[in-house]
Amino acid sequence: MTIGQLARTATATAPARTAAETAGAAPAAAAHLPRLVVDHSHVGRHVTGIERIALELFSAEALAPFPVEIVGAASRRDMIVAQNIGLPARAIADREAIVLCPGFPPSLALSAFGGRVLPYIHDLFLLTRPQDLNIRARLYMVAPFRAAVRRLPRFLVNSHATETELRAFCRPDAEIVLYRPKVRNVFGLDAAVREWHPEPTTGLRLVALGTVEPRKNLMAAADIVDALREGGFPTSRLDIVGRVGWGEDAERLATRPGVTLHGYRSAEEIRAIVDAADIFINTSHDEGLGLPLLEAQYAGLPVVAPQKPVFAEVLAESGLLVDPADPRAAAGRIAAMVAEPGWRKAAAAGAAANLTRWNAAAEGDHAGVIDLLMRLAAGRIRA
Repeated sequence: MTIGQLARTATATAPARTAAETAGAAPAAAAHLPRLVVDHSHVGRHVTGIERIALELFSAEALAPFPVEIVGAASRRDMIVAQNIGLPARAIADREAIVLCPGFPPSLALSAFGGRVLPYIHDLFLLTRPQDLNIRARLYMVAPFRAAVRRLPRFLVNSHATETELRAFCRPDAEIVLYRPKVRNVFGLDAAVREWHPEPTTGLRLVALGTVEPRKNLMAAADIVDALREGGFPTSRLDIVGRVGWGEDAERLATRPGVTLHGYRSAEEIRAIVDAADIFINTSHDEGLGLPLLEAQYAGLPVVAPQKPVFAEVLAESGLLVDPADPRAAAGRIAAMVAEPGWRKAAAAGAAANLTRWNAAAEGDHAGVIDLLMRLAAGRIRA
């Protein structure tokens, strides 16, 4: 099943669907546990990292043995209604239900239910980088997010870096639980493809995945490619895969030499573009996690990312951390990396080891989240 098909399946699943039914367990096993109402109303046709996390970490299977109701939406209007009316109505109708919000922040009305609302925090951009937000995010998301962060007693987060940022805004007594996603080979990548790549002589092919908008800072990636083209790799190019968001970056990038904007692509099309690449690059101002960096490691690609705590956490020793604000220095470090004998093989080995490390940690996180929900269900922590 493709990522798009998976998204449409989840979006269409608005009525209750229990984990016991999905996993084949006896329904009675979940009879004494409260219902988990999961907001999937933001999951649509274009599935990016946030949507993949919602579909996988907050599915009925992942949340077993709890009974789970997935709340979807067929349109933006339906999403707004579901988030502001539908979810609070469910919390009123079922006084034991716990509402999980893995995408958009809980609405102001939903946050009034306190400890029965459990948001998943991907990043703190809504509070820390207002200049990178479009008008819809400013009007619809900032106030609810600020209220939820200040009021609610517990949160799930995707990284230690996000936890650290969240601590600066939430209640001092808030409980924050790590829930890192296991990284699957969603694009069907094969590191063995790297063995057939010729050594670069005149150019390097870099690839970036993500929405084209200011906070992704893709202009810096284009600047690094310019520096490579001027510094001994004149045919270097940058492939950018992702839908066009707000701002003028897409128009500017379209005029840059060696830059190709591919737009939103299927998993099969992404695989072909990544397989043809030499290096994966991320130049975001910051990320809560940076899931595509890990996903790209299934291709055995060396990953270039900014010198920031979250990227050091995600990549450990497997990445090349640079300063995107200094494209010449970044290009110099990339050139030095590819000049090392056996650099492709070393990158592939480092990527495989890092994926093993990350997924083992994520497996432990899942057990911690189920424990949190069990404690909440048993009344051992304040709802």
